Amino acid sequence: MWTLAWLGIASLCLGTSWAVPAKERRKAEKPKAHLALYENLDLDNYDLTLDNYGEILDLSNYEELYDYGDLAPKIEVGTLAPRPKDPVAPPDLGATAGTPKLQLLSTAGPVPPAPAPAQEKLKRIDLSSNSISRADADAFRLLPSLQELILPENRLTALPELPRSIMRLDARLNSIPSAGLRPEAFRDLKQLQFLHLSDNQLDYIPAPLPESLRSLHLQNNNIQTMHEDTFCDSQDHSQVRRALEDIRLDGNPINLSLFPNAYFCLPRLPTGRFF
Repeated sequence: MWTLAWLGIASLCLGTSWAVPAKERRKAEKPKAHLALYENLDLDNYDLTLDNYGEILDLSNYEELYDYGDLAPKIEVGTLAPRPKDPVAPPDLGATAGTPKLQLLSTAGPVPPAPAPAQEKLKRIDLSSNSISRADADAFRLLPSLQELILPENRLTALPELPRSIMRLDARLNSIPSAGLRPEAFRDLKQLQFLHLSDNQLDYIPAPLPESLRSLHLQNNNIQTMHEDTFCDSQDHSQVRRALEDIRLDGNPINLSLFPNAYFCLPRLPTGRFF
């Protein structure tokens, strides 16, 4: 009877040992298995690098030796985006002594003119490749230091009044007719050197032109005729306009050979049709 009792107790202990989860048994066996990697290996005699790391250490059972399942963070998946943070108020730029506050422009009323110092420093304006169809008459006239006004590839049908400081006007690829130019629009622009009005709808060459002009591009318009006084003073045959060396009239229906007395003061003949 005592023999049967001892056999029951032994079987109960054996069953308890097998009831331990396999995962726990693997954890208990890991230190021994880990030592097996380095068994009979003298690391002092090896130079461990990325190239020979796999040859020195056996990584074939790496996943069995190290189970990181318990260390993986739990991720909760939701459908709502996190609440955005409250916007941070911009700093008060007027808090510093001597620094003026910024004035925001509103579309509800007229835009105030720029301060005088900004007007005096502005020398170049580039508004090319937009959809501008109109410019106020005084949009650029009150800029005393403006030297370059770049307006190609817009929808302009008229040119505004220009400041006398202008040196370069580029209004190519618009829809400006001769009626869109003020009478004698360029006469008083004594510093104008480059006047480019090609690819518009001009019917005649805008004259008089200032003596300072060096380049005049009027190609691809609808110019059909000109006066003998367009470039030169027909009453003064001693006149020489050495600066005006680049005149382009190609792409117009005008026959330049019909006006032989119009070029005597020029260093070069205009480019265009002579037949």
